[in-house]
Amino acid sequence: MTMRGRFITFEGIDGAGKSTQIAATIDWVHSHAYEVVQSREPGGTPLGEQLRELLLHESMHLETEALLMFAARREHLAQLIEPALKRGTWVVCDRFSDATFAYQSGGRGLPAEKFSELEAWVHPGLQPDLTFLFDLPPEIAAQRLVSGRAHADRFELEQRDFFERVRNAYLLRAEQSGGRIVVINSARRPELVCADVLAHLEERFA
Repeated sequence: MTMRGRFITFEGIDGAGKSTQIAATIDWVHSHAYEVVQSREPGGTPLGEQLRELLLHESMHLETEALLMFAARREHLAQLIEPALKRGTWVVCDRFSDATFAYQSGGRGLPAEKFSELEAWVHPGLQPDLTFLFDLPPEIAAQRLVSGRAHADRFELEQRDFFERVRNAYLLRAEQSGGRIVVINSARRPELVCADVLAHLEERFA
């Protein structure tokens, strides 16, 4: 019988340094002789990538935004995540439902009960095996992004108070996660952050 793959996700506001640590995690998984696929949300499938473009660049009602996020997620689960886990492949993903809780509920004010209903409908009983939350003050994240992107999307154009709400929602979600979400101080040098990530991977899975 094939052992189920592991599902590892990475969360945090833009500028928190997720991309570097995702690459290090994929190297770690390969070094332990597991197959791994990398993905992202919103996105991960052809339909999901089309929905991503809408979500990042088109204005819409908050509930429309939340529904599209979960529509892209349902397709992502059906087409990539669930089949990969079933065949024993690890999935390393940039964002999952924790991001929707942080951005749409925390940042935009979607009622928590509506988020919970959507989460329970789209992926009942499924959560990542481990989530890294890269935490840092929004002002530091903004400084890191100043020269990094020529064309900001509509989330990146939000004001500092929006990102403060997102950060607080992420930290609340971590408190409620029962240890699934590991909070990493990403205001430090990347090599120190990476050492923390690799230590947690060794502790949980080696």
